[in-house]
Amino acid sequence: MDRFDSAPRGLDLRKTEHLEFARRTAEEFLADSPSLTELDRLEADLLARREGVPLGVHLAAKLARSRRMAEEIDLERQQDEMPGLGITVVFAMFREHERILRPEEHPHGEDFLVRKIEQLDWLLGDLPTFDWQLIAVDDGCPDESGQVARSILANRAPDAPARVLFLEDGIREGTPATVGLATADDSRKGGSIQHGMWTAASRDGSPDHVIAFTDADLSTHLGQLGLLIDPIVRGGADAAIGSRREANSVVVKGGARNERGKKFIALWKRMLPVLGDITDTQCGFKAWRADAALQILPDLIEHQFAFDVELLIKTELRRRGSVQRVPIAWIDSEAASTTPEFDPYLGMLKSIAAMYRQYLPAEPDAEAVADLIERATNATEVFG
Repeated sequence: MDRFDSAPRGLDLRKTEHLEFARRTAEEFLADSPSLTELDRLEADLLARREGVPLGVHLAAKLARSRRMAEEIDLERQQDEMPGLGITVVFAMFREHERILRPEEHPHGEDFLVRKIEQLDWLLGDLPTFDWQLIAVDDGCPDESGQVARSILANRAPDAPARVLFLEDGIREGTPATVGLATADDSRKGGSIQHGMWTAASRDGSPDHVIAFTDADLSTHLGQLGLLIDPIVRGGADAAIGSRREANSVVVKGGARNERGKKFIALWKRMLPVLGDITDTQCGFKAWRADAALQILPDLIEHQFAFDVELLIKTELRRRGSVQRVPIAWIDSEAASTTPEFDPYLGMLKSIAAMYRQYLPAEPDAEAVADLIERATNATEVFG
């Protein structure tokens, strides 16, 4: 297959040529396999030969399926004369003042703000019933990531439907999603995502608005957003979450971090049976219907790294079975990571124990795990 021969070795989503290869190959797949059924078969064939297929080709298959889903939704809405479909993507920034730069400007530069705009425009920009926007939220960054982002937008993407918010403003205004935060220092990503989601949902809290969040880095190509939009708009889900632990997921992840993740999952699942078959709570690629988001965002108790878990608990308690898992392609971005290597897992487990006590009835096995975690003073006591 010619595209295998021309594929880049590995996949670095910071490199323009790698991104262009994935986009170009996705467009070739769309031209060669017009129907979603054909694209599903194509991806299944590629995954059956997983190790022999370049990562860029696997990503291209996800992008092609995502784009076709978006096209079909657009066509159906045009035919049914339905109102426009709002799409908002939110991400938080804390000490991202270097990674937001272009690679030639800094060794850790990913140019992630402009890349995200380009990816969303490729997916949705020419579909008339979609109205998308990108919201970056400064999480109290001491290095003024928000101001850097505003400067980049003004100079390089002045017409893009993108804007920058500041968590401190939401706290000062007392928005429902920021209740419990005295200052931005009380947030670790969660507060900013919640503030951005609430801001977007408040503008239009209807079923015709999907609100997603992602990470600041480029680990998840936003051209895959159609994979989350489809189960919400056409499948009736209240939330769709990207998962790196499905049979059809394509993942490149650091080995040590992966082992810690497995232990983390085993412990929280014993406390939260309400989340059923969900295993990947921490993937930074999730979406909600705006009307559901408005109901789950107030009165949150977690504004740090485990915030995803509380959103999922409240979504499931609101309507059981309303969260759809979606296999995605995810390429780990280790450069300039702002998340400590090990410490967050114990902190997140303590937060999850608090959620268990807040939302769920007591159960012997869950009580035993929660008690162990609450008494632990260091990670070794829990992870060994």
